[in-house]
Amino acid sequence: MSVRAVDRSDLSPERVWAAAVAAVTGVLVVGSIVFPRVVYDRFLWRYFWGPVAADGQVAQCAVRPADGGTQLLESASACSAAVAAGEVVAFPGYTTVSTVSYIVVLLGMLIGVVFVLRRLAIATEFRFFYALFPFMLFGGALRTVEDAGIAALRVGAEPLVAFPWSALIISPFIYFTVFAATLGCVVGAYALADRGLAGDYAKPLFAAGSVALAAAVGYLVVLAATTEYVVFYPQVVGSILLIATVSAVATWKIARALVPSIERGTGLAGFVIIWGHAVDGVANVIGLDWMPALTGTANLVPKHVVNELVVTWTGRLLPESVLAVTGDAWPFLFVKLAAAAGVVWVFNGELYEESPRYTLLLLITVLAVGLGPGTRDMLRATFGV
Repeated sequence: MSVRAVDRSDLSPERVWAAAVAAVTGVLVVGSIVFPRVVYDRFLWRYFWGPVAADGQVAQCAVRPADGGTQLLESASACSAAVAAGEVVAFPGYTTVSTVSYIVVLLGMLIGVVFVLRRLAIATEFRFFYALFPFMLFGGALRTVEDAGIAALRVGAEPLVAFPWSALIISPFIYFTVFAATLGCVVGAYALADRGLAGDYAKPLFAAGSVALAAAVGYLVVLAATTEYVVFYPQVVGSILLIATVSAVATWKIARALVPSIERGTGLAGFVIIWGHAVDGVANVIGLDWMPALTGTANLVPKHVVNELVVTWTGRLLPESVLAVTGDAWPFLFVKLAAAAGVVWVFNGELYEESPRYTLLLLITVLAVGLGPGTRDMLRATFGV
């Protein structure tokens, strides 16, 4: 058969995307079977499942023996010895490899979502952006529910979701969990509107996200009222929201003064994006540096590669006398504010006019990658988990 005889639909973007996803998946599956120690143990297990297994079972690290399985280690010295011995060791939290991999997966999922929304002929106006706002908060709140489960395990109590099911609300699997829930609500809201059961899709979609968020936060409030391992600190959440809002307003005004056209492509959504990243920045500063002053408890520890890097370099560059007053996490707030303002500036009017669906999804993603982790960090500090 000649090239000309091939149906052009066979080369559609959807088919190319599906083929690429299938090819990558196939390579990982075949590689895990043919070269299990290299592909599965030293890549998939070490950077993805191993950290989840260690995190979900309150271990210092997890080791992958040569004969398979997962061995949990409870002491830092044992983990160091395993690393020195050349074992495949995974630690809770993010690594550079996993972070980059998540970004690639996120971009792939984003392209797939564009195709889905195009087929459904939906998501072309900013109401869609605002209707999804509660879901961005919900992702962080759901992750904090798992943090509360870890706190329960540390005192010998039963968590709400036990391992391995708790893996569904630990990164990276929580992204798929929240995505599936959100997509289901989007389709359901549009179906209600199409059948005349709702006047508009935005209200039921926003309501669904709000109910999910309320359920997650409500569970944390119940734990704070009925257990000793979760404590509610209203001064923490109040401080975070106040400082984040003031920082976002100041950044938005400065940005508009320097670049009057900065809001042309996003409108108020641009400010919402800056505010979401301000929440992430302030939550890190308070959680990592100000917890003793606000609550009398110990500081939290960095959970992400970027804020850990900022904390490390600030500690190296500033003298102890300054760090004793300011702490070492405060530059992260300025990094977040500058990055968010820069991204908003990039989204000019032409982008939205040329591809409103893709532009909206990019804006939603930009907000979610800041507000999702920011909500988790805020709630971790607020409930002491």
